[in-house]
Amino acid sequence: MDWNEGFRKFSSKAANALGSPWLFVVSVLLIVVWLLTGPFTHFSDTWQLLVNTATTVFTFLAVFLIQNTQNRDAKAMHLKLDELIHAIEGARNQLVDLEDLSDADLEKLQKQFHQLQQKAISGELEDEEASVDVELHKRRNAPSKKSNSNSKNHKRAVLAKR
Repeated sequence: MDWNEGFRKFSSKAANALGSPWLFVVSVLLIVVWLLTGPFTHFSDTWQLLVNTATTVFTFLAVFLIQNTQNRDAKAMHLKLDELIHAIEGARNQLVDLEDLSDADLEKLQKQFHQLQQKAISGELEDEEASVDVELHKRRNAPSKKSNSNSKNHKRAVLAKR
């Protein structure tokens, strides 16, 4: 097993452990124990330094482990979305790998999508998908008393029309 694979496995397990309820409980218990030892040490500088140092080191190392896991999750999500873009006929394949664009390019693209949304809402777009998007936008933003099942049935009907 190479270095990267070993670190990936370790960071994945560590991130899962760091986010678990039992580790939170253990951390709270450690803080309680530390607080209870305060009177015996007369709340000395060493007593304070102990918890400050421990929490700083723990946090410093945890950041790297969690960041590694989040980077992998984000990369996997981007690949899944890229596959969906590639598989849908009519989708703009230029949207694949957007995460590699500059901030200025992303801002331009965001403005284009905002303009498309505004045109769809105002009725300027003629295609069927735009009208579906407008209908869904109206339903999402309008106060609704309909049940969840009606919403699901509407989505099924829209998908069946395609």
